[in-house]
Amino acid sequence: MSEVYLARTNQKLNFARLHLEALQAAQNSNSWSKHALIESYQESVLFHLMSAYSALLREIAERYQVDVESIKELSDLERGFDQSGYESPELNQLLQLEADADNWLHQLQQAYHACWKAVDKENSASVASQSEIQVMQVNPNHASDKDVFAEYQTWLGNMRQLVEKLREGMQEW
Repeated sequence: MSEVYLARTNQKLNFARLHLEALQAAQNSNSWSKHALIESYQESVLFHLMSAYSALLREIAERYQVDVESIKELSDLERGFDQSGYESPELNQLLQLEADADNWLHQLQQAYHACWKAVDKENSASVASQSEIQVMQVNPNHASDKDVFAEYQTWLGNMRQLVEKLREGMQEW
């Protein structure tokens, strides 16, 4: 087994860490472009965390010999397991995490999807995540930048723990 997606998951987690460090540096700077840098790094951290999650899904598919190329999101992995006749505790755990609106993974996905929306801050609705507020606003006031940073740190830590836990389970398979 090539384990190309294991390496890709690790790479994306490292990229998220690097961009978190850059985000922290941007928050501490006095540069004229400080707020643009902050917004840029906030979105890039989300991108790398979601890319790590996507690579993890493919890593699981690769481990169970499910068609990796068809996996773009969790429903694809679920379909692949159904077609192959396999059952996976990893899949079940991820389904539970994604379904729970109070869970970090669900909130991460919501924040990421918010990156694709352009919403005027005067008309934006309340949202569940500090990160989502920041990303959805046009010209945010940056009052919650430190909260967003803390949330991203937590999400990165949770993603690493999830990856380690799922890999331990897959070692037994």
